[in-house]
Amino acid sequence: MRIRDSLGRKGNIVVGLDVGTTKICAIVGEVRGGKTDIIAIGSAPSTGLRKGVVINIESTVDSIKKAVKNAETMAGIEIKSVYVGIAGGHIKGFESYGAVGIKGKEVKPQDVERAIDSASVVYVPLDREVLHIIPTEFILDGQDGIKDPVGMAGVRLEVKVHIVTGAVSSVQNLLKCCERAGIDVIDIVLEPIASAVAVLTEDEKDLGTALVDIGGGTTDIAIYKDGSLRHTAVLALGGNHFTNDIGIGLRIPVQEAERIKRKYGCAITSMVDEAEEMDVVGADKQARKIPRRYIAEIIQPRCEELTELIKREIENSSGLEPGLSGVILTGGASLLAGLDRLIEANLGLSVRIGMPDGIESSCALNSPLFQSNVNNPIYSTGIGLILHSIDGETEKIFNGDMFNRIFDRMKEWVRNLFGVNGHELRGKAVSMRQRI
Repeated sequence: MRIRDSLGRKGNIVVGLDVGTTKICAIVGEVRGGKTDIIAIGSAPSTGLRKGVVINIESTVDSIKKAVKNAETMAGIEIKSVYVGIAGGHIKGFESYGAVGIKGKEVKPQDVERAIDSASVVYVPLDREVLHIIPTEFILDGQDGIKDPVGMAGVRLEVKVHIVTGAVSSVQNLLKCCERAGIDVIDIVLEPIASAVAVLTEDEKDLGTALVDIGGGTTDIAIYKDGSLRHTAVLALGGNHFTNDIGIGLRIPVQEAERIKRKYGCAITSMVDEAEEMDVVGADKQARKIPRRYIAEIIQPRCEELTELIKREIENSSGLEPGLSGVILTGGASLLAGLDRLIEANLGLSVRIGMPDGIESSCALNSPLFQSNVNNPIYSTGIGLILHSIDGETEKIFNGDMFNRIFDRMKEWVRNLFGVNGHELRGKAVSMRQRI
């Protein structure tokens, strides 16, 4: 049996917790020889969230406990600390800018910190909190497009950053659920950022790509250009809306509608043979045959609505849409037949289904706790949380005053929520110091 250390690792073991609207997934990864091996996946139905936001504390806590317990059983370890993903319609992102003078002959890490601190001094409403401050571009003496200015000669350093904020109450409730489930949160990561780490290549980030993570309750969007994150958004529409439409249209229970969607669903009516039929079980437990084409006719309008929302978000992303090379779909709902073709036709961009890449699996595939391959879009966020935490690029942490003030406020939240002492907070509070 593997025994955890204080950070939930045995050497290089990391745990990612994807708290979604339809499922909660705990994924255990281990780094071996520079490769990431997924050694366990524990999943449980999520009943306490709506559109990515906690609406029932007890139900969410129970689901987290079940998912973590399943992962512990498979991996043979005790999980106490995790990296958690956050999403929901409350997530908002915006751009900011800062500039400082260089004190010496060349740019030092302290100059980069000061520039980012300058860009971070913006008004944030009291009911919102900063989650990420991500540098997108440095400009040195008018020369733009610089990714790392450290060591370069210059007298004026400018930086453009993307700031992601979330509702204080939503972050608090997520932390509270994890605490009540008996696990500590090492860090909180915006889910589309985590998914991007798992499914996007460096070339795609450089050329310009929109990552669209379609989950049960929300669709998360992250747009990359020139290797940097440029835009984030969360749409309050996901796979559950397809399911609800089917349930209402056919007057069948939600569970049956979900089964029908997964087995027979299609986003394009013309892709379905008019003569094909399927069995549907109603609330009275009686089965009847209906044309499969009915399902496509119900789903297609909702898929077109989602496509329009994605298109609008891309168009609003600071004029990046002309430079995008394609769209990468991931998340469980991306597996809906024909959805990729519909989005490709409506957006005029190439579309592919993004699978987690750069990982291996030693999971027992015949285990009753784990029934599918880890290279599956439904695990993109959870695996991305692991890769994000061990990625060498995330190890550079800015320690400017702005981040200290954010961290102090986060510690105060935990004091109010859990009544812990100051020296206990670092293991419980979430460090918002953004990593490059």
